[in-house]
Amino acid sequence: MQALEIMITYEKTDKKYFIPLNLIECKCKPMKDTINKLKNMLTHTRQLLNQLSLTELEHKPSPDKWSKKEILGHLIDSAISNLQRFTEIQFEPKPYKVRRYNQDALVQANDYQHADLARLLELWLALNRRIVAVIKLQNPETLGYEVKIGKKEITTLAWLINDYADHLEHHIRQIGPEKK
Repeated sequence: MQALEIMITYEKTDKKYFIPLNLIECKCKPMKDTINKLKNMLTHTRQLLNQLSLTELEHKPSPDKWSKKEILGHLIDSAISNLQRFTEIQFEPKPYKVRRYNQDALVQANDYQHADLARLLELWLALNRRIVAVIKLQNPETLGYEVKIGKKEITTLAWLINDYADHLEHHIRQIGPEKK
C-alpha cells in the first residue's frame, strides 16, 4: 500500500516536491504545541495580572528598567509587530525581511506606565487571540517560508512563530512566577 502524498511547488524554483502526509502531520505538530503554549500563557497571564496590586505592577526596579505594566506594554508592541510579520509573509517577496522596532521608544511613547491595566490586558489578549488564529491558518508550505533576520540570517516562519512564543514566555516570567 502506497502512502498518501501532497505535492508542494517551491515558488522560487518552481520545483515540485511530493511529501508524504504523515510527514506533514509531523511537521505541523510543533505548531499545535506552540498554539497550546500561547493559549495557556494567555490564561495564566490574565490571572497573574489580576492578582497583582497596582503598586506591584507600576514598580520600576530602576529608572532604566520597565515596570511589570510596561513589560505588558512591550508585549503589546511585540504582538502588533509579529501579527504584521506573520500576515505579511503570506504575500511579500521571500525571503521576508523582518523590520526591527525601537522597543524602549515605543514603551515610552505609548506611556504604558500610566495606562489603564484592564484596557492594556484586553488589547494584549485580543492581539494574541488573533495571532493564534493566524498560526492555525498556516500549512507546511507557509511554515517553510523564508525569513531574513538581520543582514544574513535566514530562517523560516515556523521558527519566527516559535521565537515569538519563547519571547512571550520570557517576559511573562519577568511579570510573575509560572503556574504550578
